[in-house]
Amino acid sequence: MDRATEPFSPSSAEQPSQREESALTTGRRLLYLLRTMRPKQWTKNGFVLVALIFDGKLLDLPLTVTAVWTLVCFSLVASSVYILNDLIDIERDRQHPRKRLRPLASGQLNPGLAKAAMAALAVAGLVGGGLTSFNVGLTLAVYVVLNAAYCVYLKNVVIIDVMMIAVFFVLRVAAGAAAVEVSAFSPWLYICVSLLALLIAFGKRRHEIVLLREAASGHRSSLKQYNLPFLDQIIGIVTTSGLISYTFYSFEAETALADPSRMMLTVPLIVFVVFRYLYLIHVEQRGGAPDDLLFADRPLFAAVVLWVLSVVAVIYV
Repeated sequence: MDRATEPFSPSSAEQPSQREESALTTGRRLLYLLRTMRPKQWTKNGFVLVALIFDGKLLDLPLTVTAVWTLVCFSLVASSVYILNDLIDIERDRQHPRKRLRPLASGQLNPGLAKAAMAALAVAGLVGGGLTSFNVGLTLAVYVVLNAAYCVYLKNVVIIDVMMIAVFFVLRVAAGAAAVEVSAFSPWLYICVSLLALLIAFGKRRHEIVLLREAASGHRSSLKQYNLPFLDQIIGIVTTSGLISYTFYSFEAETALADPSRMMLTVPLIVFVVFRYLYLIHVEQRGGAPDDLLFADRPLFAAVVLWVLSVVAVIYV
């Protein structure tokens, strides 16, 4: 029979469209899973590189590769924690004006797929960290355990919920310090990182109260124990302490390769970053996810980039 006169076969015509639809569905699932992993928040894992930079080892290529690999492992572990948090908070997130759009809360991502990805990411990150060094693997394991406790219970305990966030930032720095085996890491930097994390966390709590108003306690039980006057007072204390601590470090700067007086040149940029953040949370009533603020506000982003460049220039140039 001539090919032009062959009878029409519905199955042969429908098959490609079914494959395309299946591929499209798989692509959407992967996209929703990627969103749940929150790659934008991997910027916080940049604190893993703090020890590398401030200990003067940035130009050591093997150590830089090790530090970057540790950052990747930390990002995998952090993403597994984000998935765990969304799985636990599905119902609460559905009451939040923004979080209800998350893939799990909106029903776009299957919880079974999310659980499988969570386990795979945690194992990959822990194994990768363990291959780097025992101390890196141990730090990542502690991070996972504390985050599990945070997601299940500690995030609902007033003040402790915010202090745990500071601990997670310190663990990032500690993982980086273990990866590059720093010789003498200044304790002032740990204090500065802790206070910065507290400032961001208390600012986020303030934003949640302003955004959710009376419904705040329904989203997170600890929010009903916070109020704006208390948070504003705490933010003022943390801000003052953080700026003083960084000034003391820049004056001491024992781990930097630069003269201490030159490290103090970076202080004005840090002051602007902090003041700009306070402006955003008090005047513009923002202060949600720190990554959103960093990339959405150009002056803040520019100041952070200039500060990083100035630190590198002061230490290495």
